[in-house]
Amino acid sequence: MADTEQGRLDDAGPWRRWGPYLSERQWGTVREDYSPGGDAWDYLTHDQARSRAYRWGEDGIAGFSDDRQTLCLALALWNGADPILKERFFGLTNAEGNHGEDVKEYYFYVDGTPTHSYQRMIYKYPQREFPYEDLLATNRGRGRNAFEYELLDTGIFAEERYFDVIVEYAKASPEDILLKVTVHNRGPDPATLRLLPTLWFRNTWSDGGPRPGLRQVPDGVEAVHDQLGTRWFHGLGEHEPLFTENETNTERLFGQANATPYVKDAIDRYVVHGDTGAVNPDRAGTKVALDHVLDLPPGGSATVRVRLADHPEPPGRDSAEAFDAIVAGRRAEADEFFASLYPPRLGEAERQVVRQAVAGLLWSKQYFGYDVERWLAEHGLDPLNADGIRNGEWFHLAAHDVISMPDAWEYPWFAAWDLAFHAVAFSLVDVAFAKDQLELLLTRRYLHPSGQIPAYEWNFGDVNPPVHAWAAYLVYEFDKARTGHGDHTWLERMFHKLSRNFTWWVNRKDADGNNVFQGGFLGLDNIGVFDRSAPLPTGGTLDQADGTAWMALYCQTLLEIALELAVEDPVYLEDAQTYFEHFAWIAVAVNANGKAAMWDEDDGFFYDLLRLPGGDAERLRVRSMVGLLPLAAVTVYDRRVVERHPQVLTEAAEFLARHSGLTSVLTDARAPSPRGERLLALFDESRLRRILERLLDENEFLGEYGIRSLSRHHAEHPFEFRVGDRIYSVDYQPAESDSGMFGGNSNWRGPVWFPVNALMIRALLNLYVGYGDEFTVECPTGSGVRMTLFEVAREISDRLTRTFLPGPDGLRPCYGGQQVFRSENWRDLILFSEYFHGDNGAGLGATHQTGWTALVAVFPILFAGLDGQDLLDHGMTGVFHKREEA
Repeated sequence: MADTEQGRLDDAGPWRRWGPYLSERQWGTVREDYSPGGDAWDYLTHDQARSRAYRWGEDGIAGFSDDRQTLCLALALWNGADPILKERFFGLTNAEGNHGEDVKEYYFYVDGTPTHSYQRMIYKYPQREFPYEDLLATNRGRGRNAFEYELLDTGIFAEERYFDVIVEYAKASPEDILLKVTVHNRGPDPATLRLLPTLWFRNTWSDGGPRPGLRQVPDGVEAVHDQLGTRWFHGLGEHEPLFTENETNTERLFGQANATPYVKDAIDRYVVHGDTGAVNPDRAGTKVALDHVLDLPPGGSATVRVRLADHPEPPGRDSAEAFDAIVAGRRAEADEFFASLYPPRLGEAERQVVRQAVAGLLWSKQYFGYDVERWLAEHGLDPLNADGIRNGEWFHLAAHDVISMPDAWEYPWFAAWDLAFHAVAFSLVDVAFAKDQLELLLTRRYLHPSGQIPAYEWNFGDVNPPVHAWAAYLVYEFDKARTGHGDHTWLERMFHKLSRNFTWWVNRKDADGNNVFQGGFLGLDNIGVFDRSAPLPTGGTLDQADGTAWMALYCQTLLEIALELAVEDPVYLEDAQTYFEHFAWIAVAVNANGKAAMWDEDDGFFYDLLRLPGGDAERLRVRSMVGLLPLAAVTVYDRRVVERHPQVLTEAAEFLARHSGLTSVLTDARAPSPRGERLLALFDESRLRRILERLLDENEFLGEYGIRSLSRHHAEHPFEFRVGDRIYSVDYQPAESDSGMFGGNSNWRGPVWFPVNALMIRALLNLYVGYGDEFTVECPTGSGVRMTLFEVAREISDRLTRTFLPGPDGLRPCYGGQQVFRSENWRDLILFSEYFHGDNGAGLGATHQTGWTALVAVFPILFAGLDGQDLLDHGMTGVFHKREEA
């Protein structure tokens, strides 16, 4: 067992130390920004990145590092035509792209295991000169209504003139890492590639710490670090080691003399520009590349093998055959691990989607180092008096952790609400890491003393939706289903920390104290009529249907957690009652009648409510995810909990008796389901049916590939709101946004987003438990086909999964008609984008956002191993009952 991936997970500590923790982009981040105006993109650019030593982290292609990013291993390449060595992926900054920042390369994460005992990715490197200037100039010249200009559009891959660079990592032991790179010439002519596996130390000595060192020894390269110890780096086959220092080339960047003749960009100067004096002839430094010259015939291939280990390797000990046997063994163990994950009914095409989605999730882990107090001091600021400076109020935050990133190029920093969904996806393969990630942002190093969770690096003080509790309880359920017992110790820790954050929300985001919340943009970027993080152009306040729904869901989840903890400690029953009462008051506020209410009886929908300074109120009648999110605020009391603790119902009844105005709102909370569960929701059955009628209407929210973020109704009927001479409008935009709101690099006005679809699916499953098989609806609306709510949830899941499955023409909808993805060397490679076209399913936004889009791995596994009766009888454990029976 210890030799399998599952065995390594059970003893994962040492096996987690090394992994793909290197960022894809360190330049252009807040951490590296020391400009007076806070313009991170311009302060340290892609062009400067090859010459400038970073302060807080490192980046590279297909990188691997230890969990403190002390020693880094990645690839550099040169095709003989490019003006620079390819050491990092190229992309456009926010101001350069016509739809925000975007990587302009093609690379695919195709495999990985939770302990990173095996990892595999593929990079498609053109053989012609890389079109840096063309990509920049053409995108700059395009408006927001035009498509982005992508690398494929340049014609650089014509005649298949590119290299497939297949990268595999395998661990012989926790501290013995093998890197195998197989290069295929896909073009019609002979081609030469310089392939340079590169090892370097992150520059931690500029602050006065001890300087590590690399030097050539008879059997390779010796790497010595005061904390990491000694490592040995060597390659099989013919190569030339090139040594330099990881130090800034101040002469190139600033016209100042260099402190050392050997600087960060020396290998670029040596390989591309023939500057033989750029590298250290003494073969020592803090950065080294093993230069391999690969001459490849048409259709030919070559393999490079290097090893980084905690013990020296005498020359000749390893043969290529022995090396490859280790890699093949780890690959076979990865196959075995995933085979145990799949339910028997899961099809082969779905298995491929699951595996690559998980691979992207695993490859997008990253070391994140950011000590805000030190960063502020380095700006010449007093950390205790830095108000008005980005993150100035977060001087306590000290990060030095491996974190799951939304996208390691476009978003190489954590985002709180993204991370919650990542954890749900991670729970499929590595529940320990999922739990650690959820708890991390609630530790004292991250959580603000006020109780606020940091949002994301660009503004820790912004407000992300409070989904941490929802994700934590779902991860707990999955873990309990898999193991047969819940991790009460972890859940209890989470409960106390989440309670602090809940109090922050109640105190800070309920402006009028009326249980209606104004959370700001709440992660939905440009979905609103106005910029919801800025002062309203009308004055007054905005009662947010989604903000209030998020808080209702927060109450419900903390109630569920408290009841679960009460199984072992009845003291938590008091907390359960407290959160029930919080929910009750929110439910009353949401369901208020009259014009000053979120619910619109004529439309059968929830809307944001604009409260004007004079006391008037007006609904902003935009049918969007804002009005659907109240549907997510639904949960059930497990009948077994009610039987064990009857006082839960007794105290709830007493509370309702004292406050008669709550009775009509919470009818469903008091009435048992057909099986004895008690339902808590923000709506009664009548309103539920009206919401579902819109949700499941293909002319509104139900798209062929999931639930749209804005109703298609607004394609012909845009919403407009006049303030003075200005008209604010919202219309259906199924693809990229034409608005610059929030940088213009995402769109919530029509596309399909996986995280909110996951919330809808989870809500429908809860509603199914509450209402049972007797409750059916038309799906799609008007089709005459009636489904239970379980079947509706499965239908939405199937549509989401279909985004990534080959259609009858062999093309996956996520590629939006790009024919190259039907060809032999592209068709099995999948990108999991940030969001997807509301009509045709094409991927949009960040191309490798395998964090929350990796939720697509959860859906087919859940519904291939679960049917409605399983859910009613066993809850989520039904998945595992079915698998055991099979």
